[in-house]
Formats: sequence, structure tokens, C-alpha cells
Amino acid sequence: MQIHVVKSNESLTTIARAYNTTVNDIVEANDIPNPNNLVVGQAMVIPIVGSFYYVQPGDSLWSIGQKTGVPYQQIASVNRISLNQQLYVGFRLYIPQAAKRRAEFNAYVEPRGTSVAPALETSAREAAPYLTYLAPFSFHALRDGSLREPLLNNFPAIARANRNTLMMVVDNQENDQFSDELARILLNDIAIQDRFLNNIVATAKKYGFRDIHFDFEFIRPVDREAYNRFLRKAKARFNNEGWLMSTALAPKTSATQKGNWYEGHDYRAHGQIADFVVIMTYEWGYSGGPAMAVSPIDQVRRVLEYALTEMPPNKILMGQNLYGYDWTLPFVQGTVAKAVSPQQAIELAARNNVPIQYDTKAQAPFFRYSAADGKRHEVWFEDARSIQAKFNLIKELKIRGMSYWKLGLAFPQNWLLIVENFNVVKRS
Repeated sequence: MQIHVVKSNESLTTIARAYNTTVNDIVEANDIPNPNNLVVGQAMVIPIVGSFYYVQPGDSLWSIGQKTGVPYQQIASVNRISLNQQLYVGFRLYIPQAAKRRAEFNAYVEPRGTSVAPALETSAREAAPYLTYLAPFSFHALRDGSLREPLLNNFPAIARANRNTLMMVVDNQENDQFSDELARILLNDIAIQDRFLNNIVATAKKYGFRDIHFDFEFIRPVDREAYNRFLRKAKARFNNEGWLMSTALAPKTSATQKGNWYEGHDYRAHGQIADFVVIMTYEWGYSGGPAMAVSPIDQVRRVLEYALTEMPPNKILMGQNLYGYDWTLPFVQGTVAKAVSPQQAIELAARNNVPIQYDTKAQAPFFRYSAADGKRHEVWFEDARSIQAKFNLIKELKIRGMSYWKLGLAFPQNWLLIVENFNVVKRS
């Protein structure tokens, strides 16, 4: 599969001709929102076997093999060139499909309001074939140890039909905010804690959950060890049922990182206790902050490389956003950016006739435009290039896989590239 970035004066016809495929196949693969008005810088996947690589300055067959995961001898053979041939910049090489490794993928799905939107359920059905876990978000813990259930609708049935492990997400939110006081009660009052675990077990059996996932955030530093003790107790309980247990972790870069979002999360202990963790490596660019990439790969790498000093790679799922943001410029504290899907971002660039740029440090696309009211905007989002960069990082660091926040925002290239890069593990 090829990632192609649209250049000036290109059309779907000329792109299809260059790769010996059809316009219809490209449109269908990418669900292209602007087929008659392509944007310079728009990235799309071309559904062909293997891919083409254009030689860059400093490249050698060996380095290209390292980049692509295909032995350089095989690259030379399929392109009918010698192993010692000097490559010139711009020379096109055909790269056969690399061997794929197994990886696990999770996606959260968050119903809001009093009913599940049909589009959200459709999004779950479309994503489920590419997932190991499906995680309805979320069961809210209450102060007496009971649970407030999310809208589940057909999510358990979707998981069963696609051999997804149904993940039971349990959090410490009150009034849509993570509560350190609720966490304190659940982690320290043993009678309430036992009732809490009993309710989790009964609910998991009722719906068929086979992974219990604790998303406890904003924990007081003084309750860090209490959280570790609770997790050990919960893990022993769930082991008796044959279930997995996982946790969500804030994106730390050191064991001594300060702040209530970080100090309550003990990476080493979670790595020892849980079957796996989801590290929330996103929201550097967030709705209430200034415009920047949501999950810049340099920052993601820093977090994951620290995590690998505390736990084995097969315990780590990289968190990944399925959305971007549209900020009004200049940024004013207290304003809120609008969430956009990758498809919506492309439509926005096309409608405003502006090119999409790519930040090579963050490995993320962005663009700026002027709205009808004259205000300037800046949009950062995800595309085929940015998600491929994350998949390459998964392979480089040999971690377990990826976890998406959250379904409901269209990003068709992502799912195609999962299949191109990995064999998705199915556990049930």
C-alpha cells in the first residue's frame, strides 16, 4: 500500500495512472471527501500490493531496507539492480510488502446523552474487525462502591461478532470531572472497596467483559501506594475469573514528574501488576490550549522511552487520537478549539482553498485559513503519514500496540494501514 501526497495540478486520474490503479479504488479506499477538488498536501493511501520508495539524499539500499523493514537484498532483487549500485536522488524503487508482526488494538467508544447515536454504532461496527478490544466508555464508580453504567446498546454484540475482547472501563469521574476524593474513598475504605469489586465482577459477568480497565486519574500523590495495593487486590480477584486487567496512565517522562495527573500513577508498579497499560500519549495540543499537534511524535517517543525503563514493551499500548482541532487565532485563554475528524479537516482545507502542510518534527499535518468572519484559524489533525509514523514507532520500540481515543470520527486510512502493517491479535 502506497501513501501518496497530492502535488500541484494532480488529479485522481493522474494519480491512478501513476500507480496503475483506478480512480474508484482510490476514492473507495480513502472515502475521499473532495474528489473533484483535491488539496495540495492531502495524503491518501493507494491500494496496491507493496509500495514505491523515492530515494532521498544519503540513502543506500541498506538504509532503505532498515526504513521499510524489507531486507535490502530483496529490494535489490525485485528491482533488478546490483547490491552495490549507486542510487540517485529521486530514483523509484518498488518495495515488496514487509513481513507483518502481531499487535493489539483497542478503541474506546463514548456514547453521550440519553441514547446511542446510530452513526456511533456504525463507527464501532466498521472499526471492530481491526480491533483486539472494544471499550465502551465508561462505568462511573460511585462513593458507595456501586456503578453507574454507560449506554451499551449493541456494543457487546458487536464485540462478540468481531472476536473483540470487551473491555470494561471503570473510572473515578463525578460530574464529568475526575475526582481525587472519590478515588481516595475507593482506594482506602476497605468495606466500600470490597463492595466496589463485587459490583465490578457481577457486572462483567452480566455483559461478558473479559478485561477490566481502570482509568483512575487525578489521584492524590498520597494515595499512590493505595492505588497500587488496590490493583494487586483487583488483579488477584480477576485472575480467579480468567480475566485480564489493564490500566490507563498519564503520559509521564520521569518517575519524579510533579502534578496530580502524574504522581498517583506508578509506572513500574502498573507494569508489574497489570496485564497491559494504555499510556495516554495525546492532548499536547488540546481544546483549551494553543494550537499545536495533538500527539507530536517527538513527545510521544519521550514518554514511551521512559515507560520502557519501567516496564516490558509487551505491556504497553500507545494512546492515539482519532481527531484534531480547529483553533481560532490568536489563541486566547478561556477559548475552546473545535474538534474535527481527519476527513472534516480535509474538507475544510478544500473549502478554503489552502494547502495542507506537514511538520516533520511533530510528524503531523496542519493548515491555516481565514473564516468568513475574517478570523484566522489553525488546524492540526492526523493523516496517513502521521499514523504510519506512529506504527513505525510501535515496530521500532516493539511495544504491544495502540489504543484509540475515540470512535465516531472518520479516519479511513488508519484502518487500512493497520492491516498493511500488522496482524491484529484476536483474543475471544
